[in-house]
Amino acid sequence: MAGRFISLEGGEGTGKSTQAKALAKAIESKGITVHLTREPGGTPGAEIIRNLLLTGQEDKWNMRTEALLFAAARAEHCQSLIEPALEKDEWIISDRFIDSSRAYQSVSGQLNDEDIMALHRVGSCGLMPHRTFILDLPEEVAARRADARDRGDSDRIGGRDSDYHHSVMSKFREYAKDEPGRIKLIDAAESQEDITANLLHDLSDLLD
Repeated sequence: MAGRFISLEGGEGTGKSTQAKALAKAIESKGITVHLTREPGGTPGAEIIRNLLLTGQEDKWNMRTEALLFAAARAEHCQSLIEPALEKDEWIISDRFIDSSRAYQSVSGQLNDEDIMALHRVGSCGLMPHRTFILDLPEEVAARRADARDRGDSDRIGGRDSDYHHSVMSKFREYAKDEPGRIKLIDAAESQEDITANLLHDLSDLLD
């Protein structure tokens, strides 16, 4: 069984972390070694950068600095965890990866998709997931879930206004339309069990 790299994407409160854990458990039951990870973070060095990125006031970093920090965290994540696991034919399931940077850092208008991908090519040699799932949920439902999860204490990116998060989700939907072979849009309004079953169905070609 060749190593595979799966990423879960979507806006705040769409259930990515829950489904990443459920998917990892289901794949491990097939005798496959799975590493469950997240971005930003996933390794000690990248977690330090995560703390820099997500704590503090909204104006702590400008968007270009933010994009560079995300790219640095991802470079460390890829070199220290993802690439070694794939070389050992193990699986990686990551709660967010490059498509989050593309969506979250480009909607400001200060950076475009090519800028983000250029940083990715330099920092992480352009590594892309074998399959990306975007969990899609009505924005008002996602916002309520995020509020319940964060209890009024969201991080500096999650706490941005609703127009920003609407634009981010629109970007995710564009990516699914543009790259149907890699990116699958998943209805996150279904039950947790049904969502996991849909994810596994859409991974059947990689699990054969």
